[in-house]
Amino acid sequence: MPEIPDLEVFSMNLTKLLKGKVVKKLEVPFPKKLKTPIATLKKQIEKKQLTEIYREGKQLRLAFGKDIRLGWHLMLHGEPALFEGNKYPKWTIIALQFTDGTGLAMTDFQGQAMVTLNPEESEVPDAMSKQVNTKYLQTVLSNSKKKIKDVLMNQDLIRGLGNAYTDEILYEARISPFSVADKIPAARVKVLASSIKKVLKDGMKQILKHDKDLISGEYRDFMKVHHARKEKSPGGASIQSHKVGSRKTYYTDEQELF
Repeated sequence: MPEIPDLEVFSMNLTKLLKGKVVKKLEVPFPKKLKTPIATLKKQIEKKQLTEIYREGKQLRLAFGKDIRLGWHLMLHGEPALFEGNKYPKWTIIALQFTDGTGLAMTDFQGQAMVTLNPEESEVPDAMSKQVNTKYLQTVLSNSKKKIKDVLMNQDLIRGLGNAYTDEILYEARISPFSVADKIPAARVKVLASSIKKVLKDGMKQILKHDKDLISGEYRDFMKVHHARKEKSPGGASIQSHKVGSRKTYYTDEQELF
């Protein structure tokens, strides 16, 4: 699943490519996950100018002026894709054809990616926002006896964090993902707060270094512990993994258990 650094890079590059283009035609070849009637979508989006694409939590948001937003939640395997003319990419969920003959689609071979017209704004702070600071984390963690990784990934508490980058953040902070949230001392919560921003910003830099024009896919080779092919952390410790359902947690003994 694309996470915050991926989506930030996608949105930046897509905005550079598509800002100012006018939608000639909107099509929804796969409406299974659609929550808005296609006719309503067409009425709201067609003939409108795309003014920006940005990230909001785990979504991409396409802005058409001040009042119209199209939310794209890529889920596990959704991807933005460019096309020309009427040649939609395979597995297209929604396609926007622009008046200049180019187009933008959202694809997903599993058909799980979701489209929402004017999604509600959330009051939950985004992981990259100034609100997610030491004070906020201390409040959130002190009220929870759940594992710290589960707390960080709870979208009702902090928006945007996913599995891979949460592992990297906890490694950076040297906190075991199995630590009980309210047992983590204040000094380590402060380290955790700075680690969130540091890891996410570094992720963006690494992705752009790998491919400055990236608009889809996941680049993870730079990750320190969340990497199936790596056996040792930068500190030389053995990387371990623990699987719950379909989600794997990667960690080392360098991370303290509270």
